[in-house]
Amino acid sequence: MKHTLLEVVVKVFKAVEVSILKEIIAIIRPNKMTRTKEVLDSLGFPSMTANRVMGRGKQKAILNEVTFQIKEPKLLKEEGSMKYIPKRLISLVVPDEDASLVAEAIMKVNHTGQFGDGKIFVCPIEDAIRVRTKETGEEAIL
Repeated sequence: MKHTLLEVVVKVFKAVEVSILKEIIAIIRPNKMTRTKEVLDSLGFPSMTANRVMGRGKQKAILNEVTFQIKEPKLLKEEGSMKYIPKRLISLVVPDEDASLVAEAIMKVNHTGQFGDGKIFVCPIEDAIRVRTKETGEEAIL
């Protein structure tokens, strides 16, 4: 059985999974959460999942995260370290063409130039389904 070139191309495209959705996972400082939500909401992305998490990267202490008075001068010279540092993890699914905009907005809000600014991961999403309406793909997230 011979196939036309068009049939072969259609078959190949159907076999290749093309992600039209992206999940943006961002780990950010707790004190940047409110501003990050405000900016994403203003850009038209109000839906997200947020969790309090503990983690650690190159930042080994909480610097400029907590403010309190230290009365003992000797303690001011001590370098602190923690096993884990409180962070916020946000996750949102967006259309593929908006992934760069969302990641850039999160970076802009959270950049201080210091260790601990966070990480952003952009992952392909195969599909999304809204349980209530059974909508799939982009319709399920918009």
